[in-house]
Amino acid sequence: MTVFDRLSALADATRSRLLLVLDRHELTVTELCQALQLPQSTVSRHLRILADEGWVVSRAEGTSRQYRMASPLEAGARRLWQVVREQVGGGAQAVQDAERVRSVVAQRRTQSREFFTSAAGQWDGVRTELFGARAELSALPALLDEDWTIGDLGCGTGQVSAALAPFVRQVVAVDESRAMLAAARRRLDGVSNVDLRQGELERLPIEDGALDAAILFLVLHHVVEPARALAEAERTLKPGGRLLMVDMLPHERDDYRAQMGHVWQGFSAGQLGDWIEEAGLERLRYTALPPDPQARGPILFAATARSRGASGIGRVGRTA
Repeated sequence: MTVFDRLSALADATRSRLLLVLDRHELTVTELCQALQLPQSTVSRHLRILADEGWVVSRAEGTSRQYRMASPLEAGARRLWQVVREQVGGGAQAVQDAERVRSVVAQRRTQSREFFTSAAGQWDGVRTELFGARAELSALPALLDEDWTIGDLGCGTGQVSAALAPFVRQVVAVDESRAMLAAARRRLDGVSNVDLRQGELERLPIEDGALDAAILFLVLHHVVEPARALAEAERTLKPGGRLLMVDMLPHERDDYRAQMGHVWQGFSAGQLGDWIEEAGLERLRYTALPPDPQARGPILFAATARSRGASGIGRVGRTA
């Protein structure tokens, strides 16, 4: 494109006004009409010319289109625009346009604030209806390092593994039950970075120091010897690796033993702390989780600890 083509596009005062506001803001046609006090047909016609000449770009936003100045401009166009902007940017018309643009943008903020003011009492319900009850939790694994290998110890049907897999390099999922692993394979069909392995939590089929983090999610209460399972989890962690345990607070639901094979009726912080120390883990943090109003079971806790990384102390080597 020649400099004369560029000059032709900028020669019109209306197009220069449009570029001045689009250089700083992204606006719809309606907002541009308000800011420049021009009819829609005029704004749309000049936007087409500017788009054809490569000065502006647009994107769809719902049923509207948002327009902005192209960036980055080609070097020659950028120098030309700098000259034009210096000439027209300080004029009375440009100053008034800028003031009206500020009002338009302020109106956007006001509309947003009005919505949240009126919807504050109902916002949780609105968000749940639109995005589901646990949308914020499904995004939290994105905080994990993308190069990590995570152990899902006692993976069951693979629900936790499926939630973690998109965000990490690999998930090593272990369960003793062949039936559970078969269900996990069906759930994880097509997921290439989950390695399903059969094995006991007290004797994990995972190499020493292979995991950046490990998770025991609602499984420790099924384990006859939790202290051994925690020691095995520590063995598989890299120095400083993290262990997350989610389980039940102490409770008196004896029926769980017969109905679901529970061995332990929850765990207190003190009980877990003794096992954690014995396993070679440290920095236990034990937090009761907010109860779900729809849940019928005991309240849960989340507990985290870290491997001390003391090489050879209390470790018995294992291989997959």
